[in-house]
Amino acid sequence: MQLLKRQTHIDFLGQRRYAVILSLILIVASLASLAVQGLKLGIDFTGGTLIEVGYQEPVDLVPVRDALTAAEFPDAQVQHFGTARELLVRIAPREGINSATISTQILSALEGSPGAAGVEMRRVEFVGPQVGDELTEQGGLAILYALAGILAYVAFRFEYRFAAGSVAALAHDVIITLGFFSLFQVEFDLTVLAALLAVIGYSLNDTIVVFDRIRENFRVMRKGSTLEVMNRSINQTLSRTL
Repeated sequence: MQLLKRQTHIDFLGQRRYAVILSLILIVASLASLAVQGLKLGIDFTGGTLIEVGYQEPVDLVPVRDALTAAEFPDAQVQHFGTARELLVRIAPREGINSATISTQILSALEGSPGAAGVEMRRVEFVGPQVGDELTEQGGLAILYALAGILAYVAFRFEYRFAAGSVAALAHDVIITLGFFSLFQVEFDLTVLAALLAVIGYSLNDTIVVFDRIRENFRVMRKGSTLEVMNRSINQTLSRTL
């Protein structure tokens, strides 16, 4: 026996004023945080040294961070990598010190930390600040190109009003996401940039589906108002959106 889909009847457009106010608050807060704090850029963008070390036994991150702080690396970012016996250490660039010297100092500091028996260097990678600047510029351009391409596609596929709305919605999603990373100072690296582009892709995909249903319903519901058509369309695509 085939189960019938339950059709929702939520008045989304009736709550649009509250949604607009909430969005404006979030956007203003995000822009303010980006202007004051900025993003906590990873070494992919700032440049620096990435060091992977291995231990014979699982190691706690707290004594490792304490050892690095005592060795005058208070800004070092430490995390487990793969297993609890492997660590990834990220060091911001320092003037006059090359990556080989930094990696030697880091290894010496870790050898003096508790539970450091058998610590060994696995790999050292250096990302120059110039490369980081290029990645920052290219990442920003990638987002702008994506938004421009979306504007052109939706304008061709539907009409200009739909295109303007879709780009405004995408900008809304991007700004609030960046604001979250800025407000909570979560590290922003290439992985996050890729995720941000994925957010744009998923948001656009759902927007196109909703717009397509709105266009169909305008043809079917000839006596319905614009708000009724849009509400019906959003409810009909709600299960897919979720």
